[in-house]
Amino acid sequence: MAGIRIRDIAIYHPSNKIGNDFYIKHFDDRGIEIRGLLAALGRETRYSIDNEDENALTMGFEAASNVLEQAGLAGEDIDLIAFSSQTPEYIIPTNSVIMHRLINAASHTICIDSNANCTGMTAAFEQVSRQMMANPRIRRALVIGSDHILPHADRNNPVYYAGFGDAAAAVILERDENAVGLIDSIYQTDTCVLYNSVFPAEGLAKLGTKGVAPGEFNVEFTPFDDSICVEAAVESIKTLLADSDIAPESIKAACFSQLSLPNILSVAEKVGIDSSVAVYVGDEFGYTSTSSPFIALHKAVSTGQIERGDKVLFWTVGGGMQNIAVVIEY
Repeated sequence: MAGIRIRDIAIYHPSNKIGNDFYIKHFDDRGIEIRGLLAALGRETRYSIDNEDENALTMGFEAASNVLEQAGLAGEDIDLIAFSSQTPEYIIPTNSVIMHRLINAASHTICIDSNANCTGMTAAFEQVSRQMMANPRIRRALVIGSDHILPHADRNNPVYYAGFGDAAAAVILERDENAVGLIDSIYQTDTCVLYNSVFPAEGLAKLGTKGVAPGEFNVEFTPFDDSICVEAAVESIKTLLADSDIAPESIKAACFSQLSLPNILSVAEKVGIDSSVAVYVGDEFGYTSTSSPFIALHKAVSTGQIERGDKVLFWTVGGGMQNIAVVIEY
């Protein structure tokens, strides 16, 4: 049986880079202390769109263009496009269909949009891999993850406004008779924090009838103890590795949600993965939502941390909440 491997990965981020000092002053002026939060999350810088010409769709296109060029492929070589975002620029038409036009894909190319909040790109990667296993017509797929959270972040909310950054990632998946690729995955859903992040705050129906004032189209966020994600992650990962007969020490890169550095280190320790294997990019990029595990993968690949044949573990969590863990052979 053919494996579905990652052929190439590329990323894109805006040129505008912002350090912590900007956000510290912003919140100091409002009487809100955020130094401890930034230190706890592991933030130093993040990239932020600062012009009207960029958004989640354009960032996704740049990442897609980068990975196609890197792979030496054209749009017509892609059999499926999956665009993952919780901040899509358009609902109609789908962003994947727009991407089809932008990369000049073929008429047979399947186009799907995916929104599983921050688990989105990881879930899309897993589900597209399984679809490729079942459909021999799909030889190559382009999976894109891109979020532009900051326009929807309450300027008085430190977690969203100071913690997030803008970026996109894109991977090309390819059927390979000699590869393993996707090994297994596991999902876990617990709705104990179902409405802690809500966007649009009153739903689309009311938004369509009532409208919204400038600056009010924000995520409604209720703080909660995000360490609850750790135990769910540990349970899922231990089950996944045991079912696949994979020893924790054989994992060469752990590409986890980049929301919180302490959570990354805690999950790694409790699973039995050395902290040096856990990739962290949240210090440079901030939290980029759906793309964050794949921006971590890009770092692992570009720095030589992993090579072909190495086992890579993904884990991330999305609003609601839903955990997903995936293990692959790179």
